[in-house]
Amino acid sequence: MARTNQSRSSARTGMPMRRGPMSRGPMGGMGRGKANNMGKALRSLISYCNNQAGIIIFALILAAVAAVFTIIGPNQISKLTDYIYDGLSGGISSEEMAEDIQNRIMNGEINIMEYLPDGTGAADLDLSSIDFTDTDNDIVEAILSNITLSNEYQAAHADDGIDMDGILGVAILLLGIYLASAVCNFIQHFIMQTVTQRTTKRLRRDIDTKINRLPLKFFSGNASGDVLSRMTNDVDMIGQAMSNSLSNLVTALAQFVGCLIMMYCTNWIMATTTVLATIIGLVLMVVIMGHSQKYFTARQENLGVLNGYIEEMYSGHDAIRILNAEDSVTETFSSMNQAVKTADFRSQFLSGLMQPLMTFIGNLGYVAVCVVSAMLIIDGRISFGVITAFLIYTRLFESPLRQIAQAMTQVQSCAAASERIFELLSEEEMDDESSKTQRIDNVRGEVEFRHVKFSYPSTPKKEVIHDFSVKVQPGQKVAIVGPTGAGKTTMVNLLMRFFEPTGGSILIDGVPTKNIPRNNVHSQFGMVLQDTWLFEGTVRENLLYNTRNVSDEQMVNACKACGIHHFIKALPDGYDSVLNDNTAISAGQKQLMTIARAMIQNSPMMILDEATSSVDTKTEMLTQQAMDRLTDKHTSFVIAHRLSTIKNADIILVMRDGDIVEQGNHEELLNKNGFYAELYNSQFDRAS
Repeated sequence: MARTNQSRSSARTGMPMRRGPMSRGPMGGMGRGKANNMGKALRSLISYCNNQAGIIIFALILAAVAAVFTIIGPNQISKLTDYIYDGLSGGISSEEMAEDIQNRIMNGEINIMEYLPDGTGAADLDLSSIDFTDTDNDIVEAILSNITLSNEYQAAHADDGIDMDGILGVAILLLGIYLASAVCNFIQHFIMQTVTQRTTKRLRRDIDTKINRLPLKFFSGNASGDVLSRMTNDVDMIGQAMSNSLSNLVTALAQFVGCLIMMYCTNWIMATTTVLATIIGLVLMVVIMGHSQKYFTARQENLGVLNGYIEEMYSGHDAIRILNAEDSVTETFSSMNQAVKTADFRSQFLSGLMQPLMTFIGNLGYVAVCVVSAMLIIDGRISFGVITAFLIYTRLFESPLRQIAQAMTQVQSCAAASERIFELLSEEEMDDESSKTQRIDNVRGEVEFRHVKFSYPSTPKKEVIHDFSVKVQPGQKVAIVGPTGAGKTTMVNLLMRFFEPTGGSILIDGVPTKNIPRNNVHSQFGMVLQDTWLFEGTVRENLLYNTRNVSDEQMVNACKACGIHHFIKALPDGYDSVLNDNTAISAGQKQLMTIARAMIQNSPMMILDEATSSVDTKTEMLTQQAMDRLTDKHTSFVIAHRLSTIKNADIILVMRDGDIVEQGNHEELLNKNGFYAELYNSQFDRAS
C-alpha cells in the first residue's frame, strides 16, 4: 500500500515534505554551494567518537604492534638464510673463513707459497702486516679463493655443516612473532568492528532524534530522499571507513615507518634507493587526492538528490502516468543519474590511479634494489641473508603504500559523508522546552486565538495572519473555510505549535500554548488528514497505532461507527489481515480507517483537514456521518472546501488573505449574503 505523506500532511505531522514530480527546483539547505572541507569533516567525526577514543586508540596500538611484529620477521629470516648458506658453504661465514685462514697461515698449518697467485713471489709479501679480512685487496682475495677451493682446506672443514640448533631457534622465534601479530590483528579487528557498529547505530539514532527536533521550514527546503540518503548511504560509508580503512591506515603507516628504519639499519645504500623511488609516488598521491576530494563530495550530494527524486517518482507514479509525464520524468532521472555517474567516475578514476601508481613505484624500487644488491654482493659488502631480508623489506615497504592509497580513497568518501551528516546534525533546532514544566491534562477543549499574527520565517515582512481573534467553547465544531492561500492550514499549524505566532497568543483552557511543551499540546489533538497514512502492517496495527490499553470491543465499536467493520471482516484474516500493495482497498475505505483510528485515540480535540475532498458522493456521506460521530462532544476544527459538509458547524470562520472576514453559523452567513454566501453559491452553481 502506498504511504502518503504529501505536502499538506507534512506541514502538520512534521514528516518530510515532498515536491511534485515535475517541480525539481533547487533544494535549499544542506550541502549546496559550500566549500568542501575534508579536514573539518574528519575532525567532526573524530570529535563525535570522543567517548570511544580510549578503545579506538588501544585498537590502533594493537594494529601498530602487529605491524612491528611483521617487520621484525625479515631480520630473523636473514639469520635463517645465513645459517643455511654458511652450512652449505662450509659452516662458517666469509669473515670467519678469512680469520681462520689467517690463523692457519700464521701457525704454519697452511703453506701460503702454494696458493700465491701467478706472478707473485714470497719477496712481494709481508706476512706480518697482511690482513686476510681485507677483501678489497686483490692479492688477498686471490689467495683466499685458492685456499678455500683446495682439497686440503675442504678436508679440514668436512665436518662443518648446517647449524640445526640455530635454525630451530630462529624458526621458533619466527613462529612466535607471526602468531603474536595474528593475535593482535584479530583483537584490533574485533574492537574496530564493535566500535563501528556502535558509532553507526548512534549516528542513525542521533539523525532520527534530530529530525524530530527540526522546524518545519527545514523539510520545505530538503527532499525526504536526500535526508534518507544521509541516514543510510552516508552512515554506511562512515561505517566502512571506520571498520576497514582506519586500522589499515595505521597498520600501513606503522609498517611503512618500521620498514624504513629496518632498511636503513640493514643497508643504507639500498634503503636510499628504495626511498628515492617511493618519494615520487607519494608526491603524485598527494596531488591526486587534492583534485579528487571535490568529486567524492559531489558524488554523495548527487546521490542524495537522486534518491530523493526516485522516492518522489515512485510515490507519485500514478499521477505521472495520468499526466503522461513519463518522458519528462525519464529525462530528469537520466540527467540526475548522469550527474551521479560523472562524479562517481571522476572520483573513482582519480583515486583509482593511486593504487596502480604505488604498485609501479614499488616494482621500480624492487628492481632498483635488485640491481644495487647484486653490485654490493659482488664487492663482498653484504651477505645473502641481507639480500633476502632486504627484498622482503622492499615488498613490505611497497605494500603499505598500496594500502595507504586504498585507505585514502575510503577516507575521502568518509569525509564527504561526514560533511553531509554533521551538516544535518548542526542544523538549527526548535527551541528547547525541557525547562517547561506546565502541562494540561483533563482538557475541556476551550480554545482561544487572541490577536494572533503570523509571518513565515522565510518572509518575515509578509504577514499572512493579521490580528486574528476567536474563542471556541468546549465541544463546539469550528469550520474554517476560504479560498486557497487564505491561511486555513496556517491556523492549524499555529494551533498545533508547528509554528509560533509572531504576535498575540493561543490558549487552551486558558493556558497559553507557548508555555506548554509541544508534545503535551500534540497529545490533545486527534487528526484526520486529506492524505491518508497507512503503513504496511495488519489492520489492527494501523487502527491502534501509538495507542495503548484499547480493548478489542472499543476497536470494533469504532469501526462499526465508521461503517468499515463488515469490510474488515471480509478480509482474509479480518483485523489481522496485512495491508500492503496487493490489498484491494479504496481511497474511501482508507479514509474511514483513519477516522476510526482517530476515534479510538479519543483525544479531547479533533482536527479534520478536507477529509472528504478525495472521495465520491456516496463515500462522502459515510465519511461525513463517521466524522459527526468522531467530533461529537469534542472540540473540533474542520478545514473544508466542500461547504455542504460543514452546514452543522457551530462556528464557521471565513478567511480571506489572512483575515477573518466573516464568522457565524451556516444560516447566519447565508443571510448576510457576503463572501461565504458567494463561495457557497458558486459551489452550488458548479454542482448544477
